Amino acid sequence: MHPLEVVRPARPLMQGGLADSLFETAERDPTLSQLARRSDAAPGAWEPVSAVELRDEVVDVARGFIAAGIFPGHRVAVMARTRYEWTVLSYALWSVGAEIVPIYPTSSHEQVGWILEDAGCVAVVVEDEQGIMTVGSVCASLPTLQHVWQLDSGALTDLMEQGRSVPFTTVESMRRIVLPDSTAIIAYTSGTTGPPKGCALSHRSLASSCDTLLAGWGHTVAPPGQQPAILAFLPFSHVYGLMIQGLCMRGGMLMGHVPDLRPETLSAALLSFRPTFLYAVPSVFEKFYKNFLRKAQEAGRGALFERAVRTARDFAAAGERHRLGTGPGPGFDLRLQHALYEKTVYRKLRAALGGRVCGAVSGGSPLNRELALFYSGIGIFVHDGYGLTETSGGITAQPVGREKFGTVGRPLPDMEVHVAEDGEILVRGPAVFQGYINDETSTRAALYNGWLATGDIGRLDSEGYLSITGRKKDIVITSSGKSVAPAALEERLRVHPLIHQAVVVGDNRPCVGALITLDPDFLAHWRSVLAIPGEVHDRETREENALREEVKRAVAAANSTVSRSESIRVYRVLSEPFDLANGMLTPSMKLRRDAIAHRYAAEIEAMYQSSSRAPRNLSTVDPYTWDDADNVFR
Repeated sequence: MHPLEVVRPARPLMQGGLADSLFETAERDPTLSQLARRSDAAPGAWEPVSAVELRDEVVDVARGFIAAGIFPGHRVAVMARTRYEWTVLSYALWSVGAEIVPIYPTSSHEQVGWILEDAGCVAVVVEDEQGIMTVGSVCASLPTLQHVWQLDSGALTDLMEQGRSVPFTTVESMRRIVLPDSTAIIAYTSGTTGPPKGCALSHRSLASSCDTLLAGWGHTVAPPGQQPAILAFLPFSHVYGLMIQGLCMRGGMLMGHVPDLRPETLSAALLSFRPTFLYAVPSVFEKFYKNFLRKAQEAGRGALFERAVRTARDFAAAGERHRLGTGPGPGFDLRLQHALYEKTVYRKLRAALGGRVCGAVSGGSPLNRELALFYSGIGIFVHDGYGLTETSGGITAQPVGREKFGTVGRPLPDMEVHVAEDGEILVRGPAVFQGYINDETSTRAALYNGWLATGDIGRLDSEGYLSITGRKKDIVITSSGKSVAPAALEERLRVHPLIHQAVVVGDNRPCVGALITLDPDFLAHWRSVLAIPGEVHDRETREENALREEVKRAVAAANSTVSRSESIRVYRVLSEPFDLANGMLTPSMKLRRDAIAHRYAAEIEAMYQSSSRAPRNLSTVDPYTWDDADNVFR
């Protein structure tokens, strides 16, 4: 199982809760810039908040919670985007021993009602009027709910005012009775196959992953002598986002918040905040790449960019071979080409991300190997890791200096990983959750002798590097009995700039198929670049034919990575994306495969029936005789 050999944290054995680290930092280094918040006076500027200023604000809000009757063990939901107040709220609640129940602000009223009732929340903090309306629509059925606070209406100020009569020593007394094994978070799963389940995560489990990562990787997040600066834009409603917050607060990093994930907003924030390190998910890295390509093509430098991409990947691949002892490293010609593109292309790409990014971490799902090679080749080493809600986010990471692209690294110290005979990944260690609240049956099914059945499938190589191949419940089994893991195909399709989303289907079908959505931004750019002359009708026909060919090439590229029996033989391009509004995505942006299959059942049926070679009896067809469907656009 090859756990990583990492120097253990210098931090003493944990005695209390997560809030202690803030108080310790404020005592040890009161002027350290802990957070940065947007300046009201100068748009685009950031104002630092020192450790002692943050601690004092947290204490004042905690006093307000005490005055409102929030005490140890009470559960308080936070339903807001990633913003400055989220951090103040979480440390204030942990200071009084309360348990936080994160809720995605985009959740439906049914989801919100279920979580608030299942967790027995006594209070909820929402962001805006929409949140008030959502909670208001379900509060009649929530007898334990006593308070609803709204951030945009001055909730923090109101709490501070309400708590003026509460002594500081009361907060100190309550903070000091919080134990490491006390529950800190009730994090609800995405609910892709039924109602969400609440994972109880302790202060110790959340701190364990953070401290291990800081010990082994803390030196990589900024150049020597610089304070690390992290721009938090992933949702704190997800354990990955909370882990980023924990890393910053426990590691003395400067953290800024971005609640709006629209590309133009995130781009502006990167340029103004200038982070030294990025924590993101694969879709963000994919979007950055597509934006780089689009802008290069708009500037008439598309061919130059593509040559630079190939050189970056070749350079990174040669570096990987040298790093792993299987090759000599980049040759003279490759180093010369790379140096040329460093001056003309790569440094401009890094400048678009703020100009100071020296590395990154990708989590949430595996990062495409080619994309990882590209970023490494332009000077941004992306460490791909693996974790779950049930493990407080940390299971594996790439060993520094021995990174292997296309894998998620090796088990962290104190974490054990085993792959069962059926390919399911089992894990054990201090970061594993306490269990699902109010669901002993699911807890027993997930935990056996301390081992957590992750539901993911994968493989360990001879050096202990883990590769994730998909979710056990997502495996597609064709009518011929062929088992296909859809994740790799879907990931490979999304690499193409025009492809936004892809869902592989084919259960009880003669071959593998796919539902595809297009990236609207890149599609508009692609049409403008194509600029086919002629009459409107003729131009539209030729444009559609060109688009068909481009999608066909994307499917062929994805198929080149798998055997013929696993390849996509039929597909449909849909006219709308899978999103939260139409119920096709979970709040954590995961595909609701069952919902997609149900909604697009007619399209899936037509996709298989439309093949000109398809016989009437689909169950007996030989998949090797199938070709791509002629009419793939809907």
